[in-house]
Amino acid sequence: MKIIARSPLCNVVLSGVGIISVPYALASGGWLTLILLFIVAAATFYTGLLIRRCMDVSPKIRTYPDIGEYAFGKKGKMMVSSFMYLELYVVATGFLILEGDNLSNLFPDMSFTIAGVTMCGQQGFVILVALVIFPSMLLTDLSKVSYVSATGILASVLIILSVFWVGAEDTGFRAKGRFFHLNGVPTGVSLYTFCYCAHPVFPTLYTSMKDKRQFSKVLLLCFVLCTISYAAMAVLGYLMFGENIKSQVTLNLPTDKLSSKVAIYTTLVTPIAKYALIATPIVNAIESSSGINHNNRSISILIRTLFLVNSVMVALAIPFFGYLMSLVGAFLSATASIIIPCLCYLKIMGTYRRWGYELVTVIGIILMGISVVVIDILVLQIS
Repeated sequence: MKIIARSPLCNVVLSGVGIISVPYALASGGWLTLILLFIVAAATFYTGLLIRRCMDVSPKIRTYPDIGEYAFGKKGKMMVSSFMYLELYVVATGFLILEGDNLSNLFPDMSFTIAGVTMCGQQGFVILVALVIFPSMLLTDLSKVSYVSATGILASVLIILSVFWVGAEDTGFRAKGRFFHLNGVPTGVSLYTFCYCAHPVFPTLYTSMKDKRQFSKVLLLCFVLCTISYAAMAVLGYLMFGENIKSQVTLNLPTDKLSSKVAIYTTLVTPIAKYALIATPIVNAIESSSGINHNNRSISILIRTLFLVNSVMVALAIPFFGYLMSLVGAFLSATASIIIPCLCYLKIMGTYRRWGYELVTVIGIILMGISVVVIDILVLQIS
């Protein structure tokens, strides 16, 4: 367990953001959809193993885009990079929305006037959080920030215990909820998929491991630990608030309770620390593709500033955390964490030429991923 607690893999998978949205996911589809959480976990664990097998083929494969390039050439690398960076961008934007929602919940009567324009608390807090994040965006060495962001397991356990504390001393666990709600299944599956969207960083973590033979065992234990945590939070939140659950369970917590404040403040700290870590790969890619010298500090600062400003504008335009995370899970996470690993594996290993159990399994997972993408996007458009 000591290895797991220190594992960067677990800290990446157990983001602390997905865990506050799983009660809403369960409420959307009903109790029966808890089974889908375990199905998504099993499928994404298997695709994690496929990524490892792809990397073992050649020492030249060190990153997720490298897998795409090895399988499908330059177009494959471009496709994988596009999905990876877009997913990171939307998740970073989701952090701002999450911060704005929770801060406005803590301080509901706050409003802001900026340059003569009055805005509601949620919008003002998004801008305020962006200003707090801005200095970390200018750092070239993010090692100190990474220590804070690498507390995913501790933060998630603390949030679960705090929510349980609220239920035990205040709200109780009396909500019955619905057994099954067909219309809410797509939203639930999308949010479940978002909880397991760490695949683009698996190659980097695998490369950094001293004993790569332990990757599969560590991956399995991390997924088991994370899935138990997600399931526990989903059940707790749904039993406490039933159909009244919000897109983030922290928004349902009574703000005058100490236990609630522990959960909310823990939720607030991690995204602030993680924002720069998530944004940096995108910024570096922009600088590299533009041929900008890393020593040109002024241009680098400008790019990082524009990135943050753009992210704030999107967060203000789409201030719906549940909707945005459903979109991430439906389109980006399902593609990057389910479909792409399977397609690359089939091409690299030549498995598509040999009919058998493995091919049937991989094709089944691909079809599941495509179904999540197509059905959920159609539902989001209709709604």
